[in-house]
Amino acid sequence: MHLDKDDELILSGEYGETKAKMMEILFALGKVFGAERMVPIRSAQVSGASYKTIGEWGLKWLQSLEARVVVPTVLNPVGMDRMRWREMGIGYSFAQKQQEVIDAYVRLGVKMECTCTPYYLHITSYGDHLSWSESSAVAYANSVIGARTNREGGPSALAAAIIGKTPEFGLHLVKNRQPQVVIEVSGMETEHETACYGALGYHAGKCVGNKIPVFSGIRPKRDHLKAMGAAMAATGAVALFHVDGITPESRIFKYDVSGLEKISVDRADIMTIFEDVPVDAVAIGCPHCSPEELSQIADLLSGRTVKIPFYVFASRGVIEKYPDAVARIEKSGARVYADTCMVVSPAMEQYQTIMVSSGKAFAYVPNMCGAAVRIGTLEECIDAAAR
Repeated sequence: MHLDKDDELILSGEYGETKAKMMEILFALGKVFGAERMVPIRSAQVSGASYKTIGEWGLKWLQSLEARVVVPTVLNPVGMDRMRWREMGIGYSFAQKQQEVIDAYVRLGVKMECTCTPYYLHITSYGDHLSWSESSAVAYANSVIGARTNREGGPSALAAAIIGKTPEFGLHLVKNRQPQVVIEVSGMETEHETACYGALGYHAGKCVGNKIPVFSGIRPKRDHLKAMGAAMAATGAVALFHVDGITPESRIFKYDVSGLEKISVDRADIMTIFEDVPVDAVAIGCPHCSPEELSQIADLLSGRTVKIPFYVFASRGVIEKYPDAVARIEKSGARVYADTCMVVSPAMEQYQTIMVSSGKAFAYVPNMCGAAVRIGTLEECIDAAAR
């Protein structure tokens, strides 16, 4: 892999030990995957932010680094709302360790916008090269925006943030973004429930694994696409998908799908996961809620009172921009938290059964929270929680 003169100086240690280690990570990745060069990135998004997931060894590694990021960089959700952790029931010892993780990232120059939806906070454009590591954000950036990012690990995303470049391989190359399998969907042409698209993604991810699918027979909106991609990334390893006539690359490029494997999916296939079981908590916002979703939740909760714990998760930037919707939600007794989500916070481990509206959460809650899980539409979630 070709390195320019400055890259070589970084690798040699001219700019410090940490930058040399970061370049070593990127150079090794590039060699393994056959990259010819490094490309500058517009932004980075780093996972490995919750103390629940990285533990003491991850914290010590972060604290050992001596460098600063050189591109706009945000974190994935951490294990608690940074301001309301006591209200969430987070213990002091966990909160202390989580704050140490946050402090380590702040020292590296990472912005404290702890979210899996960075595209709500910063302009990301078609064709931008990125280094993002949250699987749902990667799927959204590649598929809905048409940006270019591989599904990075936390260390490689941080390395790219510190160097400002990433190896050009995989989904950074247009030739690798072609569809590999066709999913023909029937019975969802007029579907408007985001949870149903999450269920479609949950089902499709199991069918395609890490292949790039192109969907036909659906007309999803942006929140639907977010839910689909997040679920496919959770049950498969899908980092890019196309929807015929909807996503940007399906309109810009004329893909020849005549020789591709075809998978037929009927609405009845995906509705099998919608079971009516008792729940003792409801959690919405995995991925983090959009402004439109916050408004919809507020409308549905109007005049109602929640009878079981009801969590809504969104980025702090979105919460602060839409205080009226947040106030209307919290008037019902529900709580809107920033910086975290039901998957990475120990706050959710106290419940036996959690209801969600997300295919991604449906996939992750059992293992990450140790709880049974039920999926439903947003209306069904609110009906289960409120009177």
